[in-house]
Amino acid sequence: MSTQTAPGRTTMRCYRLEKGGHLDGIVPREEPMPTPKPTDILVRVHAVSLNRRDALILHGRYPLPSAPDVIPISDGAGEVVAVGAEVTRFQVGDRIVGGYWPRWHDGRLRPELLDQPGCTLDGMLTEYALLDQQWAVHVPGHLSWAEAATLPCAGVTAWNSIVGGEPLRPGQTVLTLGTGSVSLFALQFAKMLGCRVISTTSSEIKAGRLKALGADHVINYIDTPEWGQAVRELTEGRGADLIVETNGPTTIEQSVRAAALYAQIVLLAVSAPTGRSRIEISGEAYGSTLATIRRIFAGNRADHEAMNQAISAHHLRPVIDRVFGFAETHDAFTYYLDSKPFGKVIIRID
Repeated sequence: MSTQTAPGRTTMRCYRLEKGGHLDGIVPREEPMPTPKPTDILVRVHAVSLNRRDALILHGRYPLPSAPDVIPISDGAGEVVAVGAEVTRFQVGDRIVGGYWPRWHDGRLRPELLDQPGCTLDGMLTEYALLDQQWAVHVPGHLSWAEAATLPCAGVTAWNSIVGGEPLRPGQTVLTLGTGSVSLFALQFAKMLGCRVISTTSSEIKAGRLKALGADHVINYIDTPEWGQAVRELTEGRGADLIVETNGPTTIEQSVRAAALYAQIVLLAVSAPTGRSRIEISGEAYGSTLATIRRIFAGNRADHEAMNQAISAHHLRPVIDRVFGFAETHDAFTYYLDSKPFGKVIIRID
């Protein structure tokens, strides 16, 4: 297959993180159109979605060091418009999303695979992204560009939270915390597997939306600060079989108190926005359970492809809170940082 180039374009628009610490450091640029090397695909990006890690990278608090002048944002979806001479996995016209860990294709994560777009590699906040063919997966056919852009980080993280450990059985109980994107995906995946879902929130409006999404019970954690006990009461004393622990230091004690005897607690966050960075569990709480705490960090390409098959089979649709235009990138970041969105915040690249 010979190399193809995007017709009629010599330049593209993108954003670069020139200086961290403030949104003004994310600067628009116009740059030459990239040309695919033999195993590359050139992708016309249509939508990207924001994740907490994008804010951490902006403020210099992410575990991986950011490359200088990097194009931000890991999660983006688009159409293949050109391919290198040795590309076999995709062809022009295919709809794809880039991988969150593009070099991690299967098995366990290893140190030599620790690259991420929008951090150590250029990301997706650009009209055109150049990716190696191994760094992308096909998009489920029923999803819009905005919906597809939600999958690589939050979607895969939630998928591995639900299916990556001891298999869940229909009728078992899953506990999700709050209304962040991972929690919403986890609720959807758990219901897809026939599980009972208990969710927490402090908002009555969001409680209604959680129930509409499939939650069987919703606990207001402000009104019920000992919500671990409330979970036990809702499960006739057994507790939750799987807990998607998205808050870490601020909620881990109650999560353990909510856990069934042989529960799985999937620990995603090890620090809190308040600066608290210690995972502390009382002996009384942990002594009452034989729960396993499992730590994950999104997942590999095989995980992503398995998730996409399930999404396609069940016609699952990700939850989107709000969509911004490409010129409104700073507004999108501000909204994401200052509000508590119910679902993903999207930047549409016109």
